[in-house]
Order: sequence, then structure tokens, then C-alpha cells
Amino acid sequence: MKLTRRNFSKFAGTGVLAAAAPGLFAPALAQDKPLRIGIIAPRSGAEAVHGLISTGVSLGVAPVAEEEQALLVMWDGTTQDGVKEMMPNPRYVFRSTDNECEAVMGSLLAIKYFKGKFKRVAGINPDYSYGRNNWEAFRQILARYGIEAEFVAEQWPKVGTMDLTSHIAALKAAKPDLIFSSMLFADLPVFMKQGHAAGLFDGVKMVLPAAGWQINQLKKEFMPEGVVFGHNTLYFDHPQGSALQKAFVADYMDRYKEAPHWEADRAYFALAAYKAGVEAAQKAASKWPTPEQVAQAMPALEVESLGGKGRFRKDKIAEQVFYQGPSTNTNKYDFPTLASIDTFQAEQLQKPPGADFWEWIKSAKMPV
Repeated sequence: MKLTRRNFSKFAGTGVLAAAAPGLFAPALAQDKPLRIGIIAPRSGAEAVHGLISTGVSLGVAPVAEEEQALLVMWDGTTQDGVKEMMPNPRYVFRSTDNECEAVMGSLLAIKYFKGKFKRVAGINPDYSYGRNNWEAFRQILARYGIEAEFVAEQWPKVGTMDLTSHIAALKAAKPDLIFSSMLFADLPVFMKQGHAAGLFDGVKMVLPAAGWQINQLKKEFMPEGVVFGHNTLYFDHPQGSALQKAFVADYMDRYKEAPHWEADRAYFALAAYKAGVEAAQKAASKWPTPEQVAQAMPALEVESLGGKGRFRKDKIAEQVFYQGPSTNTNKYDFPTLASIDTFQAEQLQKPPGADFWEWIKSAKMPV
């Protein structure tokens, strides 16, 4: 079906166009043609086409979009080299919240729930910038808040590694009291299943800030209770979720027989923010707006997304709501849910415009 300017608002408002696949919306707004929305998304396998969930891919795509003056709305894969800002003043490129937000939140919740209950700490994280940044952020936040910890093991499996037995053996030999892992791809359920079989989690606290991506694969049979469990910007089972969230979750679970995770919210937010920008720019110009006019209108417009209200800052980085908490296996599903829900705003978790992440983390006011 062709999407025209006339019916765009109708379908965008219902969420029909917000497919729950990682990527971007790149509308081509020719005035006398149907509205076209393109998505760059991974299609299969951990090592296949990554799409714009990968900072490495977005670092290549975003500058080209900026040069071509093509409006680009990314809901993942922030354009950072590590945590160094690579596009401080974009005109056409809109980016997701910083990838490190969930690690900052998970670190703060580790202090909240586990303070005084661990001394020996181990980490197993994916061997690329996301995993290394998250692990370092965890270490620095523990130090900042005076948590005395001995870091007894670091494991760095390559993305896509499905046999994690050697990593698990190394972790078990280190005898940690707490394990931090920002794994989020198919390797996470493999790690949890193999670790459970090896007795790795017996008496060990767990912090999994990105676990929600694999919510349907993390089965109760091998998941310990009380894990600090991250759901990023969408917790599907939130009892105080909006009518929009409840309707989306019910429809999604009826259709796909599994729970939606945060990428669904990120996709919905991207399109809702674009829709709001088109409407604001069209009202100001009294005609169908150009991509530049839409890009100028989008920052600071608050929209309702699946996980709550969100907006883009003036530097075109998103601010949304994050959800984590201790997990429980006492529920009607075959995977863990949250025993209690901690809710943080993105402005509490990510560096402000122009700031250096590692300097900001030393002095930022954090909700501990």
C-alpha cells in the first residue's frame, strides 16, 4: 500500500508503521510523490548485516546522510566512537539515547540492591566498544560511591560466540560474589543456560542491564531469582503502563506469541517524533515541509511512545524513560518479570550536550 501525506498521520498514530526491528526511518519527502520510509535493519545472524544497531555501521551511514541532507532518525547505534561524540552539531541526523544509559542504571541498582552483599566481582561482556564501555562504567560507578570490590575476572567473548564453556569455567574458578554482563544478543541465553548447568550462579548476584532484549529466550528453568534485569525503554508488563502500551503489548503478544522488547518502543518513538515534526513544520509553513524544516521542528517536541513520553534534545539525541529492577520467576510466563520496577529518566543516565562521558560520570548527580 502506498503511504501518502494524506494518510500518514492516520497510520502513524495507530503504530501500524512502527515495525519492531532495529534500524532507522529515512523519509524521502518529495512533495508530489508518496511518502516513502526506508529502514536499515539486521536480517539474520549475529555477524550478518548489523543495520543501525551498531555504532560501527552508524558511524559510516550518519555522516553520509548529513552530507546528503537526508533526514535520518536512528533508534539505536548511537554515532559515538567509544563514548567520544563524533557528530556534535548534526542538522539532519537524530540519534537514540546513549548506549551506556542502561549500564549506568544497572550499576546504580547494583549498589541499591546488593550493597554490602558482594566483594568479589567478575565481568563477562561482548568484545567491542559497547561491552567495554559498560564494564568500565560499572567499575567507575562502584568506585565513585565507595564500594570496595575486588575485580577477579574479565571475560570478553566475541559477538556470536555460542560455546561459552571456557569463559564460564574461568568465571567459576574466580569465585565471584557478583557477575556483571552487558551481553544482549543470542549469546546471553546461551551463557545463562550453560552457566546454570555449571552451577556458576549458585549464591552469586547478577547484573544484566541489557537482558530485556532476550526476554523470551531467558527461561525460568535456568534463570536465577533477583537478577538486576534491564528493559531499557519498554517494560512490557508494567502495571501502570499507558493505554497505548497495553494495547500494543496485547496486540503484539496475540500476533507473535511472545513479549515485545524495547526495540519496538524505539521504532515507535522514532516515527512518532517524525510525525510530530512534520505536523509542527507543516503548521508553520502552511504546506508540506521540507526535510530541513522537519529537522528544525523535531527537537524538544514531546511525544507519547510505548514506554512513556520522550523527546529529542537540541543536539538531536533522544531522552526517554528507562526501566530495570530485580527479577522474579513468580509469574504467569515462562521467563522472568520484574519483582519491582525502578524508573529513571534518560537525563539522569546520559551525559549532557557537549560533555565527556568519563568526566561526567565522575561528578554527575545520580539517583542513588
